[in-house]
Amino acid sequence: MEQRHLGRTGLRVSRIGLGTLTWGRNTDEHDAADQLKTFWDAGGTLVDTADVYADGSAEYLLGQLLDGLVPRRDLLIATKAGSVPDPDRRFDGSRGHLLAALDASLERLGTDYVDLWQIHAYDATTPLEETLQALDIAVSSGRARYAGVSNFCGWQLAKAATWQLASAGPRTRLASTQMEYSLLQRGIEREVLPAALDLGIGLLPSSPLGRGVLTGKYRHATPADSRGASEHMAPFVAPYLDDAASRIVDAVSIAADGLAATALQVALAWVRDRPGVAAPIVGARTAQQLRAALSVEALTLPDEIRQALDDVSAPVHRYPDHDWSTL
Repeated sequence: MEQRHLGRTGLRVSRIGLGTLTWGRNTDEHDAADQLKTFWDAGGTLVDTADVYADGSAEYLLGQLLDGLVPRRDLLIATKAGSVPDPDRRFDGSRGHLLAALDASLERLGTDYVDLWQIHAYDATTPLEETLQALDIAVSSGRARYAGVSNFCGWQLAKAATWQLASAGPRTRLASTQMEYSLLQRGIEREVLPAALDLGIGLLPSSPLGRGVLTGKYRHATPADSRGASEHMAPFVAPYLDDAASRIVDAVSIAADGLAATALQVALAWVRDRPGVAAPIVGARTAQQLRAALSVEALTLPDEIRQALDDVSAPVHRYPDHDWSTL
């Protein structure tokens, strides 16, 4: 699998990442092992998790598979901290919480360090410089090799990255931002993506298949074994089952037929090759589903197909996102 630099850093990651959101909940140890081995055999290196996935079970399950199944040195482990199961405070970006969460993640993962540690979300109740100091401490102490953020809007990302570049003393440059990005969700193109490109921050798209909708599986009905039929995940899928999404899914399917490819391959190739993207994070329930996603390595979309998909999925961005003089 092709390797790409993560932003303006020396870290190289596989251009498809393996997501573990369902590990420990819908994906058991056997299926997780099959996925990890399949991913590694295909040349994949970047494995993404978080301390809140299945209440820590995803990290623990990944840790159980390291070394015994796949050598730790062959993988780049990325995890996140900052989300908390508190209805009154969804995010905690305090230095104390973040560093304690990192130590707990390392224990569950059974490793001395993670390759990439990301703040899961912006915490408006904690000074940003305090949150970012946790990244500096994590890297300087060797517990994390690189650092990034997740779910920061444009101004939040720009402020955080600029603080790290401009403040005195040893500061850790932001390597990444993880955001939802697909043909069904192009909102980051307004401000987040331009900021990331300007500041040299690599983008790790989550839900690159539109929460599974871009595979075409929901075109005519909701499969009984799909996320859309799951009590836990159905609300996650529902926003992308409207008429606007259906038109985009139809266009992807038409493109796939013309290329003798699958809708999954077309949708994933589109986001993988967008400017600024380092590695879309693909989550699968089974190794078979993962192999289908990894088969995209051989596909590059022709310019006319890419442009057609750009046009059919184009979000409405007006003032001040576009050049005001043309409006």
